[in-house]
Amino acid sequence: MFVAKLGRSYRYSLTWLVFLAAAQSLCLPAHAQVPLRVGDTTSNAAMSFRVLKTLEGTWKGQVTTDPANPDINGPIKVTMHVASRGNVILHEIAPGGMLEPTLIYLDSNRLTMIHYCEAGNRPRLVAGTSPEQKRIEFDFADVSGSREPVYLNHFIFNLIDADNHTEDWTFTLADGSHLHAHFQLKRTKDAASPN
Repeated sequence: MFVAKLGRSYRYSLTWLVFLAAAQSLCLPAHAQVPLRVGDTTSNAAMSFRVLKTLEGTWKGQVTTDPANPDINGPIKVTMHVASRGNVILHEIAPGGMLEPTLIYLDSNRLTMIHYCEAGNRPRLVAGTSPEQKRIEFDFADVSGSREPVYLNHFIFNLIDADNHTEDWTFTLADGSHLHAHFQLKRTKDAASPN
């Protein structure tokens, strides 16, 4: 009789254990969708990230290079999306029809950028301190892939007002010289969409 009760009790406990495990597993996907709150949201990097999110939308303008490069100079379209529940900014350009995305995100208390270059590399840049949040400057940290023929080593967002900003891209060429590309951009009324 005691063994029979233990068997029934064991089955009852096992049933509840299976039920609780199943119920908990249903909750895990919901927890996985909650963004991690790493670092201080009042840090300079977090404030800069919030400012960059205001650039979401479509921008059009002109590119000028130094030294002059007629293959790059001319009209440009930039599209910026805030994605992944606000955890990443997707910056897209398509020079010559070749889509080049750049991801901007917080990595603890560092504002980080990874540019997926048509040269086949992925330079990672990290923003410095931006006291006024009008000029957000990224410096080269490292690169995945080859540094040749070119890689992005410096990037600056200059926020002029809600509808105007500039971007300054500095590339290092294989011979060690630099190519600077200046984007003068104005917000368009187009919906944010890929180039």
